[in-house]
Amino acid sequence: MNKKMKELQPDNRPDEKFLHLGPAALTEAELLAIILRTGTKEEHSVQLAEEILCKNELSYQDILNILNLDLEDLLKIKGVGIVKALQIKAVAELSLRIATTSKRKSLLMSDPNSIAQYYMEQLRHNKREVVVLLMLNSACELIKDEVISQGTVNSALFSPREIFLEALKNEAVNIIIVHNHPSGSVRPSKNDIEGTKRIKMAGDLLGIALLDHIIIVSLSRMMIKDYYNMRFIQAKTIICKTILREPLVDTYITEHPVNICLTKEIICMLRIRK
Repeated sequence: MNKKMKELQPDNRPDEKFLHLGPAALTEAELLAIILRTGTKEEHSVQLAEEILCKNELSYQDILNILNLDLEDLLKIKGVGIVKALQIKAVAELSLRIATTSKRKSLLMSDPNSIAQYYMEQLRHNKREVVVLLMLNSACELIKDEVISQGTVNSALFSPREIFLEALKNEAVNIIIVHNHPSGSVRPSKNDIEGTKRIKMAGDLLGIALLDHIIIVSLSRMMIKDYYNMRFIQAKTIICKTILREPLVDTYITEHPVNICLTKEIICMLRIRK
């Protein structure tokens, strides 16, 4: 029979452990139980927290569940009503904002890795494709970022009109596009490539340079890469430039990319620029 929280020994109650031993001594389920406060008639708050953290395909505890589960998923769990679901999602959002704020000081718009790491937590757990527009001044400093599109699990619309209306409104001189692939595929789709070409050419006409397009994915630990970046020297040719080698090496997107070892940030076919 499951014990009620009040029936547990004081040292095993999450709030008591927190007070006497500090937060590091608590399991993730115990920390979540403090937020939930109460369980159900059948189980106490720690058991309810464990059930929430185990709500995944492999049925093992994963703290990322508070990010991955949406309100509808949470409300399907017995003992989780709208108040508890909102509390969990509020904590998830706060954790994302804390992670983002801590990385903002080191954000460099000239470095694809820096940009990818900054927007990683914001985008990698989203179940739909989300397109973020970064608007920069002439010194490549961030003026503002804006979500301009939310699509499905495997596609999102790139509208040059919406992008440049927003860029002009904010007096941007340069722009960078960041979007995610919930499918886990690191390769840009045909729509990604064609849409980026159109935006690049439209920007050239308007005098607003598209500096980069970065695709963020959430990959398994077996993969070495969790983002992809595209750079340009011609409107009709999409190019990735390595950032750690001189002279620059251009890596062209091909139908059959292979893994190269110049940096762990780039997976594509190599071609040395003459």
